Amino acid sequence: MEPTAPQAACFEAGIKFGSLYHQFAGTPVSPDSADSLARAMEEAIENQPYCESVTVAVRAEPLREAIENAGADYTELTGRFLDVSMTIDYEGVTVETSMAMEDGYPLMQVDSVGTPSQ
Repeated sequence: MEPTAPQAACFEAGIKFGSLYHQFAGTPVSPDSADSLARAMEEAIENQPYCESVTVAVRAEPLREAIENAGADYTELTGRFLDVSMTIDYEGVTVETSMAMEDGYPLMQVDSVGTPSQ
């Protein structure tokens, strides 16, 4: 059975999140480099097919706390430092997604799926 357009659009969203998270996890990040890293993440993922937009925000306070606790000038990027939203458009189906911390875990989720008839 062929997947429906909404199913394929959700799959595309998952691919983008997997790519974003696993490509950049572990990257050295500091308060001085956080904004440029967020922009690089957005631009990299927006290159992928069907990706309409990506917004990455680095959570400044948890980042500062992690650096202070480590006693270094930087730390490794993990999901706990990121808030992410993406819009995927696949064959007229728009999928809105987000990633935010929930119970200490970076939760990636589909927020809405819209078709042309909606």
